[in-house]
Amino acid sequence: MAAMKVMLRPWADGDLALLQGLLGDPAMMEHLGGPETAAQITARHDRYCLGSLTGIDPMFAIVLVPQNIAVGSIGYWAKAWQGEAVLETGWSILPAFQGRGIATSAARLITERASASQQYAALHAFPSVDNETSNAVCRKAGFLLQGAHNFEYPPGHWLRCNDWRFALR
Repeated sequence: MAAMKVMLRPWADGDLALLQGLLGDPAMMEHLGGPETAAQITARHDRYCLGSLTGIDPMFAIVLVPQNIAVGSIGYWAKAWQGEAVLETGWSILPAFQGRGIATSAARLITERASASQQYAALHAFPSVDNETSNAVCRKAGFLLQGAHNFEYPPGHWLRCNDWRFALR
């Protein structure tokens, strides 16, 4: 099956319901410590909107083309990793739209956007070692597996994650 065509649209005020569907669903947050509360989702939405205005740590809605339906989120943000200033990326796709190549297409688009910044040498993704789907997205989008590490996310919840690296230059 061919991947569906997508575009990345800067996060907007109208995307709160999308974020609630992504982060408030226990199944969606299985690999990330469980669903967020309504207050946490609203605070995150406000940060995402601010990132769209400032260009700092930008988040995007993943939009199906030509249907113009927002089906997920993706973005990147600055992070210190193993003594290097890098970018980290993460994504989420609504359950009804998973398994159609949307996340892989969006991950490829986010690598292009991150490369355009020319400020960082690498973009990393850190999916749980148990999240086979996100690990496959990393591989298909051209990231190279660097190894596994333990992360605390959210605070108080330890995860074993793979470190996938995409060279930006």
